[in-house]
Amino acid sequence: MNFLEKIKMKKTEPDRLPPALPLYWIETSKSVSRQYQFQPDGQLSVKIVDDARPAARRVVESFLNKFFPSGYPYSVNEGYLRYTQFRALQHFTSAALSVLSTQSLLFAAGLRPTPAQATAVSWILKDGMQHVGKLICSNLGARMDSEPKRWRILADVLYDLGTGFEVLSPLCPQLFLEMASLGNFAKGMAVVAARATRLPIYSSFAKEGNLSDLFAKGEAISTLFNVLGIGAGIQLASTVCSTMQGKLLVGPVLSVIHIYSVCEEMRAAPVNTLNPQRTAMLVADFVKTGKISSPADLRYREDLLFPGRLIEDAGNVKVGSALHMVVKPSKLQQLKEIFPEERFLLSSGSRQTDLILEHNATAEDALRGWLVAAFTADLEKSVDDTSASILRAAYERMDTVFRPFLSELQAKGWHTDRFLDGTGCRFAF
Repeated sequence: MNFLEKIKMKKTEPDRLPPALPLYWIETSKSVSRQYQFQPDGQLSVKIVDDARPAARRVVESFLNKFFPSGYPYSVNEGYLRYTQFRALQHFTSAALSVLSTQSLLFAAGLRPTPAQATAVSWILKDGMQHVGKLICSNLGARMDSEPKRWRILADVLYDLGTGFEVLSPLCPQLFLEMASLGNFAKGMAVVAARATRLPIYSSFAKEGNLSDLFAKGEAISTLFNVLGIGAGIQLASTVCSTMQGKLLVGPVLSVIHIYSVCEEMRAAPVNTLNPQRTAMLVADFVKTGKISSPADLRYREDLLFPGRLIEDAGNVKVGSALHMVVKPSKLQQLKEIFPEERFLLSSGSRQTDLILEHNATAEDALRGWLVAAFTADLEKSVDDTSASILRAAYERMDTVFRPFLSELQAKGWHTDRFLDGTGCRFAF
């Protein structure tokens, strides 16, 4: 090797850059996995993962996604499949018996229905449209986990809406079938939302593993006052509400009291799981005061109707955006270098900071990312520096306080094993 070649080697070696991380990832949203990749020219290519699956496999996976919990069979304990099989058989036989009982009751009332007529009345008006509403609402289970209070209120609004259709049906007897069908459809959605949110609400009150006792006593109270309500309804129906004008006067009053009662119920429940709204409030309190609120402290501060509002003191963080929508190709490599071992990415915008979580991220990962965003927003108010250096400083600050912060959270009764972000989009490199 001559002297000139040695000089060329010395000049070219310092210019060599370390190999870049692969700029591709997989996002899963609404049970569809897509692979995103930035091309050398900066263009984004998208393809569906396992697009060549057999049709039979697609049908099976679609069925599992609709009727089984997310992550099945790994997200449930042994025996769930057998439990589900016999539960399906139980409801099948119950529905068949319901048709027979409806036919017998109509016969006893002197209406002399044919079997076909009894089946049509029971299935179309009551079971049919109600079950359609149940199926539609069942797809929203993840959102109900994240915001059980909001969906419990919505369930009662839907129930009152369905009842309203039934109350108004005498005003348009020619549309009886349509009014009855809409009423049962709304009630079907209400039943699913109410039942799905019942367990998280009861769980928030269980202090000594007494969930079954709480559930049983709650059902006992519901049964007692349902019976008393039926008695009051019979009395009203035979007096004030014997006319349509009376129903139109008393019905809205009862509905307002009904919705007000369920709102107060939900405000009283100290739910101790972490969702976006509760996490934002916890981080904001910690950044401002250094203290951590308990579930009971936060319950009356939750926004039950519009939980997605941004909180400035918590960094105006929004969860659930798709990675390819909020992170530019030029910033993706930089963010991975700032957070090399983390299961989250942060992308700051003019109005909000997007927190994007990996598939296996827990509530601890979400808390770490949220604290970084809050500290970044706090530092930007007093430091005139580049965004990358502020982000690194905020990350170091978070790493210093996170362990005491997490221990205090758990001591206050918060569950930090899972972050309930509803239908938020996640990614995997």
